[in-house]
Amino acid sequence: MAFSLHGVHLPHRKATARMAAVRVAAPKSVLLPTMMHIGRPAVPVVKAGDHVDVGTLVAEQDGLISSPVYASVSGTVKKITEIVLSGGAAVPAILIESDGAMTPDPALCPPVVGSRADLIEAIRKSGVVGLGGAGFPTYVKFLTEDPGRIRELIVNGAECEPYITSDTRAMLDESADMALAFRALEEHLGIPRILIGIENNKKEAIAQMRRLAEQDPRITVRPLRTLYPQGGEKVLIYHTTGKVVPAGKLPIDVGCVVSNCSTLAAIGRYLRTGMPLVERCITVDGSAVREPGNVIVPIGMAAGDVFEACGGFSAAPGKVLYGGPMMGVSVPDLAAPVLKNTNALLAFSEKDAAIPAPTACISCGACQNHCPFHLRPAAIARAYRNGDVKKLEKLQPELCMECGCCAYICPAGRPLVQTNKLAKAVLRDARAKEKEAAQ
Repeated sequence: MAFSLHGVHLPHRKATARMAAVRVAAPKSVLLPTMMHIGRPAVPVVKAGDHVDVGTLVAEQDGLISSPVYASVSGTVKKITEIVLSGGAAVPAILIESDGAMTPDPALCPPVVGSRADLIEAIRKSGVVGLGGAGFPTYVKFLTEDPGRIRELIVNGAECEPYITSDTRAMLDESADMALAFRALEEHLGIPRILIGIENNKKEAIAQMRRLAEQDPRITVRPLRTLYPQGGEKVLIYHTTGKVVPAGKLPIDVGCVVSNCSTLAAIGRYLRTGMPLVERCITVDGSAVREPGNVIVPIGMAAGDVFEACGGFSAAPGKVLYGGPMMGVSVPDLAAPVLKNTNALLAFSEKDAAIPAPTACISCGACQNHCPFHLRPAAIARAYRNGDVKKLEKLQPELCMECGCCAYICPAGRPLVQTNKLAKAVLRDARAKEKEAAQ
């Protein structure tokens, strides 16, 4: 599989890039889902009536692929309820009524790190997951029987989606914590090389990261062509190292670990302070937002409260998104909480949120020509409609990372990304049935 420079040119709309993040006042309450990560939900360890402080453990990790959850405000646990996430999963959630004091848990202190095992355990306890949107428990990426397998840490500073600038602010405002994380990973995991990939339209961030590189010979800054989706994991690896991750393989299979710049800043902050992941810097923007900007909010704060902290709406929102307009997920209602992996809340007016009705495919090939993996979305759509599983096997829709390039560039407005998702589900079901029949 080759990548080359396929993708799409998007309007940047990074008006908030030079707006330093402002911490908002404590909300009246927060709602903390026990699953804000890929894997199994955490298990609540508090009950209604319990007092918690900022950083108090409220749900413990359950299994390898899971992550602990910590109170993001001080106050009283009101109840353990249930929340339906955007993906449709119903999970327990902990409702905490804030006392407004934001008192840190007095038991918190910086972790003592003297070995590889200590560092990995510290990352686990921090509750940090992939903050670029994926939400994969970060500590698991460094769990390898052979530490020498990790030859390169690829730092994702591409931030290629329109509107979002929270990663840019992390590189500008939290570079000291990033440097602390780099030193710990170099010392205790023996990572020999750190490559920081940043789209070349972020001049200030590139300059700031180069200042880090001047102090550490293992760090190299890789300015990248401004082309979406530069931040895609396999795309980023290719454009920073020249390595291709084979189909069905992971970055570690080519000696790489990829981590978002905000993720690394959060690790460094935990190593420095002992405060686990309890807040996020997020970009609030979109045509329906009165006062766009970057804000630091407690995890679990309701989306509606965040928008109110940014002056409310200038127009009735027709669509609200977690994340960017290309890969973001619709927020079901304004009571939905900020999650660990929320990097932006975008609200668009009804006019801007309107989706044109699709028309017939004209077989122009634009979807294939702009796909970074050279997939054939139009052919996948035909095979899906025809129920042709054998054809889908050949077309490999499971390689799609759902970046949205195909749908964006399609002159007919076809829902190609959604069809790719459905095609993946058809293949999974067919393979499961084949396996069951074989057994």
